[in-house]
Amino acid sequence: MDSVLRAAFIYFFLLIVFRIAGRRTLSEMTPFDFVLLLIIGEATEPVLLGDDPSVVHAALVIITLLFINIGMSLIKSRWKTMEKLMDGVPTIIVEHGRLMQERMNTARVSRDDVMEAARRMHGIERLDQIKYAIVEVSGGITIVPQANG
Repeated sequence: MDSVLRAAFIYFFLLIVFRIAGRRTLSEMTPFDFVLLLIIGEATEPVLLGDDPSVVHAALVIITLLFINIGMSLIKSRWKTMEKLMDGVPTIIVEHGRLMQERMNTARVSRDDVMEAARRMHGIERLDQIKYAIVEVSGGITIVPQANG
């Protein structure tokens, strides 16, 4: 019964804390936001499994991590330089059908990755049909097709 109460407490605690922290969809998550969720999972695991009797300890760890994350998001929203430094910036890897190989190497993206995104998003079959391919901060590839005409 103790494990059921612990799980219920952690569930409702996380529900409240994440409501306070603000909404963010998965598509808006940065890679670090995902890592933060994994760390929170690791912090709650001992409480849920009964290895750590201190539910308060896990709650303090979670609150501390989310407080730091909220603080960093406020800093990033106030100073765009910090946002660029912490989250990175989108990178153009194809311009007017030309691969920007050095940028692709830096982003660790292959021609096949670009063409897969082009086919999936726009049904594009050839590189020369791509005006821009951009690696977004989230790691996804956005394709802007050439204008028809």
